[in-house]
Amino acid sequence: MTTQNKRLIGILATAGILLLIPLLARFPWGPLDFIAAAIMLFGAGIAIEIALRLITKFEYRIAACVAIFIGLAIVWAELAIGIIGTPLAGS
Repeated sequence: MTTQNKRLIGILATAGILLLIPLLARFPWGPLDFIAAAIMLFGAGIAIEIALRLITKFEYRIAACVAIFIGLAIVWAELAIGIIGTPLAGS
């Protein structure tokens, strides 16, 4: 197995493990919440893998990964508490 495939499996496994945290902690999430979280986490993981495969310069790789994480955090916070105030905001 190549290094790239091992990294992809690691990224997707990490996203799956992160989804287990609210399940095991018994957060008051419904099925739609888990689906949204899965889409966001796996989407961010795949975006990071694409960035790491396409970008060769180390500094640009770091910048791309940080930008993806910041985007994920902003969308997550907006859906959870509505920091921006869009109609998609939670209660």
